[in-house]
Amino acid sequence: MKNNNLEIIDNRVFENIKHIDKEGNEYWEARELQKVLDYTEWRKFENVIKKSIISCESSNNSTLDHFVRADKMVSIGSRAVKEIMDYKLSRYACYLIAQNADNRKKVVALAQTYFAIQTRKMELLERDYNSLSEDEKRFYQRSLTKKGNYTLNQTAKKAGVKNFDKFHNAGYKGLYNGETANDSATGLGCIV
Repeated sequence: MKNNNLEIIDNRVFENIKHIDKEGNEYWEARELQKVLDYTEWRKFENVIKKSIISCESSNNSTLDHFVRADKMVSIGSRAVKEIMDYKLSRYACYLIAQNADNRKKVVALAQTYFAIQTRKMELLERDYNSLSEDEKRFYQRSLTKKGNYTLNQTAKKAGVKNFDKFHNAGYKGLYNGETANDSATGLGCIV
């Protein structure tokens, strides 16, 4: 990501390459992070990953939780494909990579700051969440669900969804093996 206009690069660059898996866990792909950190050759970036894995092991953390091999097939022209090595990286793995990367690069300094702050925020959130009572945790989860539903509705509206009842019922069916909200409520003995 050779960029002479580094001042336009900010924390969003790391958020823009963040992925969320089916369980809601965030991760970054090493090949994408490589480009953002201005590494043109995989072999050089792979050395940074190897140093980071050693750092992870030295701090008694499971490397399998933070550096997950995720090789993929890529097109190399004329319908040919080859498998390339990649990793799904946790936020902590990205933090370690930023710490082991070439600190002469300004984007690496930005990554070090970003991942250090975000890792600390997550630690504080987990600690605060664990100190909540069960009722407070339920309220917090309800609040997250409400915010998630609002975001979903806004996205669906922008995509042109007109019938939100049908839209939500289709999502419910996808979650509960084809049952509608009414089917589930009736099965539980609820009056609908």
